[in-house]
Amino acid sequence: MKQRGLVHIAFWFVYLMFESYIEFAWISASYASMAPIDRFILAVKAESLLLIVKIPVTYIVIYFITAIRPSFKRSVLPVVSSFVVILVATILHKLLIIRIALPYIYLDSEVTPFVFKPAFMISSLLNVVTIIGIAMALKYYRLLEKARTDAKILVKEKLEAELNFLKAQTNPHFLFNTLNNIYALARKKSDDTPEVVMKLSKLLRFMLYDARKDMITIHQEMAVLQDYIELEKIRYNERLTIDFKYHIDDETEPIAPLLLLPFVENAFKHGASELRFESFIRIRLVVRDGSLVFEVENAAEDLQVSEDNGKIGLQNVRRQLELIYPHHKLEINHNETTFAIRLQLNLRQHG
Repeated sequence: MKQRGLVHIAFWFVYLMFESYIEFAWISASYASMAPIDRFILAVKAESLLLIVKIPVTYIVIYFITAIRPSFKRSVLPVVSSFVVILVATILHKLLIIRIALPYIYLDSEVTPFVFKPAFMISSLLNVVTIIGIAMALKYYRLLEKARTDAKILVKEKLEAELNFLKAQTNPHFLFNTLNNIYALARKKSDDTPEVVMKLSKLLRFMLYDARKDMITIHQEMAVLQDYIELEKIRYNERLTIDFKYHIDDETEPIAPLLLLPFVENAFKHGASELRFESFIRIRLVVRDGSLVFEVENAAEDLQVSEDNGKIGLQNVRRQLELIYPHHKLEINHNETTFAIRLQLNLRQHG
């Protein structure tokens, strides 16, 4: 509120100086013998006097009469009220000039007795309407900017809510699949079960703390991928061939958490668990100068694997990519024996 008051004071000060300069130029010929600084002081005094009318009428029209509009739609009340207020202000404006400014500031004894002469009234009317118009234009510009800002905030909050919802779906989906892995090992009474539980605890710790962040480092995302791949290696043993290679020139590059994992998870789910024969998964990750290229290819027996299954994981990550990296490029290719994805994005350009 205090800052707003200072803005109003600054506005009226600038307006006063502008009007004083115009008045100074106007009276220069009549008061040529007077020093310029004295002429300017006269102009400031005269224009300051007229603010007695201009300030109240401006605020009355802007903050009171125009505020009636929402409650009186299709009503002439705001128009009539504005006309009456401006008319009264015009008369008062002219009276101040003739009865006070001319005789007491400019020391002009030739006072015009007839206030309502059309030529006099038109100049005062234009003076009053001009300042009201300027103030109203500034007010509506401020309201328009506020509306635009509010709209941007609303869109941002909506997108953040959607993104959080997608993350909330992805995490339980991942946990469900991992618990299935542990269940399968437990049924076999595998000696690897304790190790799997330990790796799962690391992943859960990541889910609880780091996955909630807007951004993590590519190093952290890589660690999650490696832990998950190690879990799956224990489960599938020799039945699955995994080829994972990566090159990262800067491990501190930021990335949205769990952005890459759903693609790897999908490859294991449909490239290993649903195949009757020996299968493979090939993963490539390259990060160079902030540019990421991620490729995942897996064996597939059915074309339906990529499109109809794993909907939560892949659909969610697609939507997350649209929200966070709108300029990304995602290619999905499949044939009778393989299913592959290729993701390209700029880690330094995100929403």
